[in-house]
Amino acid sequence: MKKFALAITCLFALSFSYAQKDSLSIQKMDEVVVYSNKFAENKKYIVQKIDIITSSMIAKINAQNTGDLLANSGNVFVQKSQQGGSSPVIRGFEASRILLVVDGIRMNNAIYRSGHLQNLITVDQNMLDRVEVLHGPSSTLYGSDALGGVINLQSKTPKTTDSNTLKVSSSAFARYSTVNNEKTFHVNMNIAGEKWGWLQAYTFSNFGDMKMGNNYSKKYPDFGRRSSYITTINGIDSIVQNKDDRVQRFSGYKQWDITQKILFKQSDKISHLINMQFSNSTDVPRYDRLQDIRNGKLRFASWYYGPQKRNLFAYELNMKKLSFIDEVKMIVSYQQIEESRFTREYQRYDRLDKRIENLHVIGFTLDGRKFWKNNELVIGMDGQLNDVKSVGTRTNTITGIVSALDSRYPNGKNKMNYFATYAQHTLKFKNKKWVLNDGLRLQTVSLNSTIADNSFFNFPFTSIAQTNTAVTGNIGLIFLANEDLRISSGLSSGFRAPNIDDLSKIFETSTVLKRLVIPNPEIKPEYTYNVDFGISKNFNKKTLVEFTGYYTLFQNALVVSPFKLNGNDSVLYNGIKSAVYANQNKNNAFLYGFSSSINFNISKSISYYGSINYTYGRFKKEDGTLIPLDHIPPFFGKSSLSYLKNKFNCEFLGLFNGWKKTKNYNPTGEDNFQYATADGMPSWFTLNLKAGFQLQKHLLVQAGVENILDRNYRNFASGFSAAGRNFFVTLRLNP
Repeated sequence: MKKFALAITCLFALSFSYAQKDSLSIQKMDEVVVYSNKFAENKKYIVQKIDIITSSMIAKINAQNTGDLLANSGNVFVQKSQQGGSSPVIRGFEASRILLVVDGIRMNNAIYRSGHLQNLITVDQNMLDRVEVLHGPSSTLYGSDALGGVINLQSKTPKTTDSNTLKVSSSAFARYSTVNNEKTFHVNMNIAGEKWGWLQAYTFSNFGDMKMGNNYSKKYPDFGRRSSYITTINGIDSIVQNKDDRVQRFSGYKQWDITQKILFKQSDKISHLINMQFSNSTDVPRYDRLQDIRNGKLRFASWYYGPQKRNLFAYELNMKKLSFIDEVKMIVSYQQIEESRFTREYQRYDRLDKRIENLHVIGFTLDGRKFWKNNELVIGMDGQLNDVKSVGTRTNTITGIVSALDSRYPNGKNKMNYFATYAQHTLKFKNKKWVLNDGLRLQTVSLNSTIADNSFFNFPFTSIAQTNTAVTGNIGLIFLANEDLRISSGLSSGFRAPNIDDLSKIFETSTVLKRLVIPNPEIKPEYTYNVDFGISKNFNKKTLVEFTGYYTLFQNALVVSPFKLNGNDSVLYNGIKSAVYANQNKNNAFLYGFSSSINFNISKSISYYGSINYTYGRFKKEDGTLIPLDHIPPFFGKSSLSYLKNKFNCEFLGLFNGWKKTKNYNPTGEDNFQYATADGMPSWFTLNLKAGFQLQKHLLVQAGVENILDRNYRNFASGFSAAGRNFFVTLRLNP
């Protein structure tokens, strides 16, 4: 096994970033267009490393949700606390420290937490036209939260027709997977006129309990097994033995997504777009917490997220070729998000605890682009208004009596507002060999949070207010030696203002750690300062190799550390004496790493792709001791051999993660060592085979087997075991 792992590591030693192609031909740099610069731009003119996943690649990967899609790219690490979760990591930054953007609208809001998030899966991957992953600080264009990077999700847009004849087109697919009895159905329809288009889409997924692999390491033969669980029979909680301890009981859920888009082309220069998205789910069990042990027994009879709802309504205006500017884009949006958490301990029928958050977000962006001579200037302004209502209740399930409970966030008013203006400039020198990128952003973030009922904890304050202002920027150079060689280097900075989750949250971390996190009004913004170096080389139009290295300084890093409440370092919470912790700006940290890949055309029909990614991060304590940062994944990557001939295509691929040893875990952060082995999280690799055949003109059949070796494993920091051997089949009807 060790020799095999070494062989895989050597295989990946040549690697680059995720830029696999839809066909076996190697695209020229001029042919790759990205939209993460707010407007369409050739990728070769942007210093920042950007990975692209196109719609055809999304269909080929055939993942179950957007998080799995990113994980299968081999260049984004994804953590999971439950099947209904996916928390991406970019260069060691996760959750609220990376920015999610859908159709130009920031998804990050006032309650995005710094731990692990599941919000990504509320975006329907089946309606995505492309995903662009920006690596490194991106605050010049996108503002607060983009410390480690941005995941830019762009959904499909309605199509129009060149004639006055109405044209209707549609597509659909159905997928079944054995490992969790998944049943997914998707249908979309486009109605096109000469001036307008209407695109509508519907997706429904039913995921059963996930079954983990059966190929265990000899040293950890019971790792992750679900030997028992709590069930309620005739109103009485009982701990029962799991008939199959590889089945992760209470991990299944259902989800449905609806997209509606209406496009009106007023003229060749002006268009209007209405964008409506709705995502909802059933209750989503928090699987990792259902494993918590207290006094030798399972602690929670129930721990689940209530239905996670995301509603988006947006209006987008696009104008081109105006007298004073070449392009203008304006977006006005409204989002309504609901999140809730339900917990009940074993045989505690007197307290079903419910905490619910309702969030209303109004946002706007106004961007313009101007060309003159060899210059390109993108200028803009944006803002976001957040209003959060947080409520906690406790229900006696026998009597039905409902009483007040401490809420996750302050139970008064919670508001957080963002405003900024920016400019991003590109200069393409006359010799066509050099390109300059530079930009600057001025931003301000204000927050106000009040505690209406202070009787639960008697905090020494009843309100928290902050206003933070920051200037961020970037500058970089690109050298285009010829059409096959590109070298780039850049400096950039990132900024993140503390949000309501950072400042005001009350949260019990876990049964094992026995920690209670409380508000701290004194914390300040976090900053990153980054240097990148990249090189890409195309050899004989058959082999594309790229390497990117980076070094990041992370200042004022927020860390959950011991704290005191009214002079006490511990309190009694939910019947447990818990140490008091709070977010504090204690650390100045550094990170460095690299990503690399190779894309090699072996023949007209066969190609190879390989990637590898590595990050190292440490912070310095006051005594000078270096401590591992949390959220730092082990090295990981992908190796893929593809075949494409006429109507048939197939891919044999391997995904792998290295070891995350206990000594490299952060002792107080979000690494979740309680869900790993005593030695840390073991390394793993999976072998997978996927194929597709165009059975008829409009019918594509896809099938495959994932985790062929039925490997038992977990991703680092995850409390949920990955899928075992999985057979799947998908039928696609296309226009």
